[in-house]
Amino acid sequence: MISKVDLHLHSTASDGQYTPAELVKMALERGLLVISITDHESTEGVEPALAAAKGTGLEVIPGVEISTDLPKREAHLLGYYINYRHPRLQRELRLLRRSRRERAKGIIAKLAGLGMPLEWEEVVRLAGNGSIGRPHIAQAMVEKGYVTSTEEAFANYIGRNGPAYVERYRLTPEEATRLIREAGGLPVLAHPVNVLDLLPRLIKEGLVGLEAYYTGYSEEQMRDLAALAQKYGLIPTGGSDFHGQSVFPAAELGGVWVPLESVERLRELAGTSTETSLSNSTLTVSLRTLTPMTRPGP
Repeated sequence: MISKVDLHLHSTASDGQYTPAELVKMALERGLLVISITDHESTEGVEPALAAAKGTGLEVIPGVEISTDLPKREAHLLGYYINYRHPRLQRELRLLRRSRRERAKGIIAKLAGLGMPLEWEEVVRLAGNGSIGRPHIAQAMVEKGYVTSTEEAFANYIGRNGPAYVERYRLTPEEATRLIREAGGLPVLAHPVNVLDLLPRLIKEGLVGLEAYYTGYSEEQMRDLAALAQKYGLIPTGGSDFHGQSVFPAAELGGVWVPLESVERLRELAGTSTETSLSNSTLTVSLRTLTPMTRPGP
């Protein structure tokens, strides 16, 4: 199913395969009405996407995705309608990107110790002008023939707690939520299956949404997550987490159905629309059917 909305896209400003302008072109070709560029710890793709979409009728929501740290796991926060020029936001994003670069060097050193040497210059080439992340290392591992896919690289070597994994500087989920709010944005918990226990404490910090519609989630999972969002008075958002076929083959731009009503509610909260929001009536749901999917991380 091709959606009219995709609120989770990555460009070459972080670890995506396509430039912001190329993402806009692809979205237009597929008939999308609203997209958001949500690069990892970077808003460098926002202005090029806005420029490419000017006069086309495609709405580009300025966004960002921030990775946060938890014991033995991580949580990602999406920020929508964010003031991407906000000084403190940009200071924090630069610090986070710098830590990614240092972590990448540490991972490469560990891989060499495991008999899988990589050239730093090759990883930099794959990153292009974007922020260096683990997907670029995974791509280099595929090109060297050490693994057959980026998913295998994460599962066996560079994923959290893997033999070549290296920690880096991160914010806590609460800090990321507050940072997004400080920059005028709307915080949403991304691909949330493994971190649903965070909801009560993040709502206290200003969380407004839950990514209920996501690549790899079953229809039942998405229904349960949408109901959970309703229970907590959150907006059920969604997107493909599209990086490009060479990075995350399972995700297709516009391939996850997201209701236009979700965008209308985000607009209303952002002060850009007066559309009537959805009812926030409480429902009780079972989360036993919710299971995570394997995907490349930042």
